[in-house]
Amino acid sequence: MAWLARRDGSVVIGHGPFEAAAVMPAAATAFYVRDFALGDARPWKIPARVELTHSREFAARYAAVPPPLCQWQALDAAPFSAVFQEVMAAIHGGLFEKTVPVVTETGTCDHAPGAAVIAAMARQTAPLYSFGWSQGEGGFAGATPELLISLDGLRLETMALAGTARRDDRDVFAVDEKEIREHEYVAQTLVSKLTDLGRLDRRPRDILDLGSIVHFLTLLRLDLDHAQSPDALVKRLHPTPALGPLPRTDETLAMLLEWRARLGCPAQFGAPFGAWHDGRFEAVVAIRGIWWNERNLILPAGCGIIEASRLVNEWRELRLKREAVKGCLGMRG
Repeated sequence: MAWLARRDGSVVIGHGPFEAAAVMPAAATAFYVRDFALGDARPWKIPARVELTHSREFAARYAAVPPPLCQWQALDAAPFSAVFQEVMAAIHGGLFEKTVPVVTETGTCDHAPGAAVIAAMARQTAPLYSFGWSQGEGGFAGATPELLISLDGLRLETMALAGTARRDDRDVFAVDEKEIREHEYVAQTLVSKLTDLGRLDRRPRDILDLGSIVHFLTLLRLDLDHAQSPDALVKRLHPTPALGPLPRTDETLAMLLEWRARLGCPAQFGAPFGAWHDGRFEAVVAIRGIWWNERNLILPAGCGIIEASRLVNEWRELRLKREAVKGCLGMRG
């Protein structure tokens, strides 16, 4: 099964078996399921059967599914500390202005947790986008606040979402120079990558309140001069500096992929996840999610590192993001 909740409250659901295709089908519904490195040559997954429902009805299907009891493993800060020092050395050496390593927390459940993870994410509503992919004994599901692309005809919408703090720190967050600088790296990069495609409207920077945490948010809307394929737009934008390196070159991306692999990051974390349905394409950034295989869980979180970053603050931000996901899941342990 695959699904994506959209901004209008609808949920596109696909039931397998899925046919993999290299090119987006013109008429059929298809899910866009990628790894972070965009390595899959056939990313379009065409379901055997499609449903379109409302998020309330989708959540109601799983109302009786309880959260699993999960034992989380204590996290060792040493591997992240080593990567952090390597990142800072690369920044001081002029290779990066910003990059986003990922830490993963693992756990074991008392029974297969897939249905419970799906249920928890199905209950999440706007401004979060619920998404998921489930096959056999494994899969991933999440509720992300980050839209990568909404494409409807010649209207393209995206967002810069970067900079994170606890909700209680909202007032000081609003004037934090380090967080503002991190956000502007993302917003300005998106503007530079889109300006030549049409008329761009950048909205003022705002704060997105997600309950326990807040982020800086800048919305961008573009009226395209010419039609663009979803694939071409994804390759132009992904990964944004919210999840990827700045500048984005073959060398800096390879370094980030090596750090992600070393820290146990799932391949799809931070990747585009989308749905093409009825002439409209929407893709989100696959963050704030859980990956499972049989009774095992992986909970990844990333943090943007710039020259002004400090290890203890980034470690704290990573925990804040993971705890927000656990809060969605209602898990104990």
